[in-house]
Amino acid sequence: ENTSLQSQLPPEEQNYGATAAPVSQGASVPVWRRGPVKREYLIVAVLCYGNLINFMDWFIVPGILLDVQKYFELSDGNTGLLQTVFILCYMVAAPIFGYVGDRYNRKIILGAGIFFWSSVTLGSSFITESYSWIFFLSRGLVGIGTASYSTIAPTIIADLFEEGKRTTMLSIFYIFIPVGSGLGYVLAAGMADATDDWHWAFRITPCMGGLALVLLILLVPHRTQRRTAAHRALSISGTIRIATEKPGAHRTAKTTWCQDVVSLAKNWSFVSSSLGLTAMAFVTGALGMWVPLFLYRAQVVQGLASPCIEESCSSSNSLIFGGITIGTGILGVISGAEVARRLRKINNKADPLICATSMFISALCLYVALMVAQTNILSTFIFIAFGELFLSVNWAVVTDILLYVVTPRRQSTAIALQILVSHLLGDAGSPYLIGIISNAIQAKHAHSLQWSFWSMQYSFILCAFVGVFGGGFFLLTSFYIEEDRKEAER
Repeated sequence: ENTSLQSQLPPEEQNYGATAAPVSQGASVPVWRRGPVKREYLIVAVLCYGNLINFMDWFIVPGILLDVQKYFELSDGNTGLLQTVFILCYMVAAPIFGYVGDRYNRKIILGAGIFFWSSVTLGSSFITESYSWIFFLSRGLVGIGTASYSTIAPTIIADLFEEGKRTTMLSIFYIFIPVGSGLGYVLAAGMADATDDWHWAFRITPCMGGLALVLLILLVPHRTQRRTAAHRALSISGTIRIATEKPGAHRTAKTTWCQDVVSLAKNWSFVSSSLGLTAMAFVTGALGMWVPLFLYRAQVVQGLASPCIEESCSSSNSLIFGGITIGTGILGVISGAEVARRLRKINNKADPLICATSMFISALCLYVALMVAQTNILSTFIFIAFGELFLSVNWAVVTDILLYVVTPRRQSTAIALQILVSHLLGDAGSPYLIGIISNAIQAKHAHSLQWSFWSMQYSFILCAFVGVFGGGFFLLTSFYIEEDRKEAER
């Protein structure tokens, strides 16, 4: 597809990290624009499968958190640090992969990342209780491997499809964030129950990662043509007018990473939507790490479960929460993309307004869930489900905002910076912060099952307030989004 177009593009346009040449009057070359071919859909399927494994590895530890905490004898604060180490390494690596992803072969980077994180995950299943520091280190290394995937894979999808189809394909891709997260809980809890050994939870996804690597090698091309704003603007009725350079004509020079960062910092839509995403990450990080443990402590206080001391810990809450995460994630992402598609026709600010509304509703649902946890577990599950549902509405919409307010040659860098900021101020610290606050509250009172629950409940209230701030940032985005989108198109 587009063979005649690509053959006449300058070398920079055909390689990664290229910038678009300025448009001028020139020869007109007719190009027949077909709909996406089966191979493009196959590539998306492979990338979605990789995203599934990516997020399963993220949430294996939270799925067996009780067992891990007891095995390594960790306090709430140190337990939260497990996820913090993972996210810190992930976010530090993301800008590096964003830089190389804009300039070098993305298939090789993705393949190396899958192989690396799968190998480390498998190795972590053989760590004994005497070497807890190695387990912490292994989670950090897995974070580095997964950063390559989350940074680069969405940009390949963006290259394969035009704007309408791109939103749909990205929605499908991001459905696998909650699906993978939920399956991570289910896999971890299921393997721990089936084998009576939580270490086996870390031995399944490496096999799945090996299959993903084979599919990536066989089905994903080494290079995909980057669709620049100029290409999209020039596509009219199947005819693309290609610029022919005159002697001495100016061409857009490649920019440095620092220049890209400065330009993105001046993009208010990108900045404010990234801060909104940061609030989302803070909430989801805390929920993903602590909800099963919080529910277990609530059940112990109500007399519905016995304390996990000598016997193996129950994984039922992880299984239920995993199922909720999968269901609400699929429904939320699909609903968010469809609502955004319809409302864009009548309101150019629809995307940030949808994100703001969903964040406000999610914060309210989570607050109610925390308040009823001590008296009614069923109501707690229901309100947590609604809270996760409205959080999931935003995943594809936020990414789509980035892709149309940032010029294509800076998209990998923009995604990497967004990952860095959202994790640095979001889920890198929220699991550890919740654990530290819980420890501080428990330290001021005599040890009891009641205060063990209350300390976690009071810590969690912070998430509801952060959610409100996130909604405010998305509301702020709506004031700038029209202007920034026009600037990106120019």
